[in-house]
Amino acid sequence: MHSNNIVKNSKQAMQINPYLTFNGNCREAMIFYKECLGGELTFQTIGESPLSNKMPKKMKGYILHSTLSRGALILMASDMVNEKGLVKGNSVSLSLNCSSEEEIKSCYAKLSDDGTANHQLETSFWGVLFGDLTDRFGNHWILNYKKNPKD
Repeated sequence: MHSNNIVKNSKQAMQINPYLTFNGNCREAMIFYKECLGGELTFQTIGESPLSNKMPKKMKGYILHSTLSRGALILMASDMVNEKGLVKGNSVSLSLNCSSEEEIKSCYAKLSDDGTANHQLETSFWGVLFGDLTDRFGNHWILNYKKNPKD
């Protein structure tokens, strides 16, 4: 009962956004993603934050928080790694739904540059142009474009 009230009273639909963690190369990665996807990119360094005086001097240029936004696309990232260190795995992928065949081809080519093209773009049995890749930073991407039946 209570959870239904939350949904009914919410003015904005719930959404989930990817948040990537890097180990000192967040700025480089996010600039790369901006070059691939477009959008507006913002950074806040550790040195610009209230954490500055609590962190080692070498970390002042590291990224505390970064956001790349382009319409509904929001990709966030940080260099803030917990004490266990950065562990890259294959349990999370970034799924990118493109708006045209040209866009998916462009994004695939740019994101796979210096990465691994795991599955080249092809029309899948479920009717979308689909491909997946691992980018130069070790992140896995799934790209989709649902073709218009008129295409």
